[in-house]
Amino acid sequence: MQPLAGKVALVTGATRAAGRGIAVELGAAGATVYVTGRSTRDRRSEMNRPETIEETAELVDKAGGHGIAVPVDHLDPSQVRALVERIEREQGALHILVNDIWGQHGEPEWDKTVWESDLEGGLRLLQLGVNTHVITSHYALPLLIKSPGGLVIEMTDGTSEYNADNYRVSFFYDVAKGAVGRIAFALAHELDKYDATAVLLTPGWLRSEAMLEGFGVREDNWRDATERIPHFAISESPAYVGRAVAALAADPDVRRWNGKSTSSGELAQIYHFTDLDGSRPDAWRYIVEVEQPGKPADTTGYR
Repeated sequence: MQPLAGKVALVTGATRAAGRGIAVELGAAGATVYVTGRSTRDRRSEMNRPETIEETAELVDKAGGHGIAVPVDHLDPSQVRALVERIEREQGALHILVNDIWGQHGEPEWDKTVWESDLEGGLRLLQLGVNTHVITSHYALPLLIKSPGGLVIEMTDGTSEYNADNYRVSFFYDVAKGAVGRIAFALAHELDKYDATAVLLTPGWLRSEAMLEGFGVREDNWRDATERIPHFAISESPAYVGRAVAALAADPDVRRWNGKSTSSGELAQIYHFTDLDGSRPDAWRYIVEVEQPGKPADTTGYR
């Protein structure tokens, strides 16, 4: 069964990690998926990693959908406008928009105040993590609302509840993730009268390509890393949040999620999908109830 056959999706920041997982799972559900990013087989972005949007499009095809790779810098309004014009010309509609752009080179400056942080780097983080979402919504939403039942998913790190109560260990990172939450909130109000839905979604501890590489493991032996980082036991693959997005997109009652903040772990309990290993990790509940209080790593009841 392909519940999203005939649907057109745009997944921004689909080169790797959550974006790639989302694009592939939308393809597995039958969607035509435009995948955008700055890393292609001819040119790498400032992240300087080997993953490319062409590879993501091929994975979408392999999963059963139709992947279309389009190199786009979402900080450039002219490129985003041209992308949306192409989607309208080729497909005539846009049903699903997933704003997953980040593109930060290196780690944020953790444990530094705003006055101790590098200002240029911090402002660049805000541009990549916030401005890109705004620019994309500005151009893509007029096409999305032409079809009833449109879905916009704003991707972030942390639920609204968690981010409201916890400082994210970097001024600029904290502000960026909080801003995306407000973008989803504002879009929910603006889209409401168009029978469209905006949702804020976060994965848990994601086993991205960079994360696996940094821990010296692969997806097939990731548990080896728990010997050094015990709480990594709650981690999840990019496919997990991809299945969360596909489940939302296929839900005929998705409007109940308008303006809500949720996680892959919460949606797995509701829509009954699993991660690649058949489990249902609930990372954000685990972080609050086990990791933050300093309890020993134990995923019993959490995956």
